[in-house]
Amino acid sequence: MPSPAPAPGSPPPPPAGTPRTPWWRTGWARVGFVLAVPALGVLNAFLGFLMLVLALVLLWWGNVWRKRWKATATVAAVILFGAILPPAPRDRTPDTVAEADEKARNAGGPDGSSAPAPGTKPEVAPKVPNYRGMRLDEARTKAQADGFTVGDHNASDQDDAIWMRSNWTVCFQRAGTSSSSARTIDFGAVPTDAPCPKRDGEAIPWPPIPDLVGATWKAAQKKLVALGVRPDRAYADTAYANDQLPDEGEYDKWQVCTHDPARKQPVTDTTWVTLWLSAPDNDCPAGAGRDDGSAELPDRDNDGDPDYHDPFPGDRNRNSSFPDGMSGSSGGSGGSSSGSSGGGGWGGCSSRWC
Repeated sequence: MPSPAPAPGSPPPPPAGTPRTPWWRTGWARVGFVLAVPALGVLNAFLGFLMLVLALVLLWWGNVWRKRWKATATVAAVILFGAILPPAPRDRTPDTVAEADEKARNAGGPDGSSAPAPGTKPEVAPKVPNYRGMRLDEARTKAQADGFTVGDHNASDQDDAIWMRSNWTVCFQRAGTSSSSARTIDFGAVPTDAPCPKRDGEAIPWPPIPDLVGATWKAAQKKLVALGVRPDRAYADTAYANDQLPDEGEYDKWQVCTHDPARKQPVTDTTWVTLWLSAPDNDCPAGAGRDDGSAELPDRDNDGDPDYHDPFPGDRNRNSSFPDGMSGSSGGSGGSSSGSSGGGGWGGCSSRWC
């Protein structure tokens, strides 16, 4: 039965099958993402920053709001994020603990000698606890409890801001007194997995990768772990294009032919290492350090299974993966004495002993 015609002057009905707007692109959802910025930021500044980025993307991507509404919501999200960030330390005039101790030793007589002038008491610098080696968030909490106004900065030569202080470690501290006589301390920190620079503001002395060529996979792994490389960031691959690794744990004695990063390259907290290996039965490809990965091991029957572990090096239809014959093959070409017995399935052989 045909549907009745719409009344004159009424809007046309919506087309059938119109897709619904995803919930995360609705107006209420966009407002919710903006309000979630300070909520997550109170728990963790980094999570608040990620939510701010997500909220800004949703405000401007595919949004039918007027431009001034989008701009107003953007400013509100940024203000809400800034409101939950910790304030910067005030009146910071840092001085090193060593400099304070030096002033205390040199305080005294007018001639600048280390002995105090007669009838005067030597100035004693206030003792500053040693927070070096502590996690940055713990050091800040303890220093504030000890009466310091606390600041922190990146101790390396990079200008990266410090996010998630729980993942940073204190390398340097500089104590002093502000113009209002408040005790101040400034911490120089680096990411927890990084070694401390020799001096504040210098480059992080990342260890260089050693020459691992000739070592076994297991021995190379131990050396990399000692340098700070996580075991899941060391990746094994075959040095020959037509070779394949056995199951994990079965190539511990395979030798390293080349690796990336190369020798003397720095090993940072984000380094991934690839080691190209060769089985103990084989040597490394000639010029492995410069090889493009195209070197191949001998394969007489050209079945993709190198001769050194092919149980049937003269039979093209059988290899270590398919000892009963490759699926869909038609016979025992390539030297097989049993593959011509007819039949389908696994190369005309119904048993691995035929």
